[in-house]
Amino acid sequence: MFKTILLGVDGSGHALKAAHVAGELARCMQADVWVVVSFDPIPTYLGEDLTQEVNAARLEHAEQILKPALEAIGKTGTSVKHQILEGPPAEAILSVAEESGVDLIVMGTRGLGRLSGLALGSQSQKVVTHANCPVLIAR
Repeated sequence: MFKTILLGVDGSGHALKAAHVAGELARCMQADVWVVVSFDPIPTYLGEDLTQEVNAARLEHAEQILKPALEAIGKTGTSVKHQILEGPPAEAILSVAEESGVDLIVMGTRGLGRLSGLALGSQSQKVVTHANCPVLIAR
């Protein structure tokens, strides 16, 4: 049924639960998995020297988010790819989903944003609202 699953992660506990779900679905359906990590754009007023330092730190942080997510997915017997993007998470997820023709998006209910206590996080809500494919929200 699903041939390609996109997983959006941000390092939160909900995102790790979503990674477990995505891994199980991938194994059951023999689906490929795309894992997307996104970070906010760097303000231009920082200047070039600081921009390079901040960018390196953000990439390192994204790698630290990616590693446990890949471990949570586990071995699927299929292709597991990942992408680290700059930009708002919902936009990054939706962009990769459309470009890659994914069949399902999996993500957590709430992320690490300022309003993480809401029932459905703002990024999750944006993806649910604008995705052209089914979205599974893991709790």
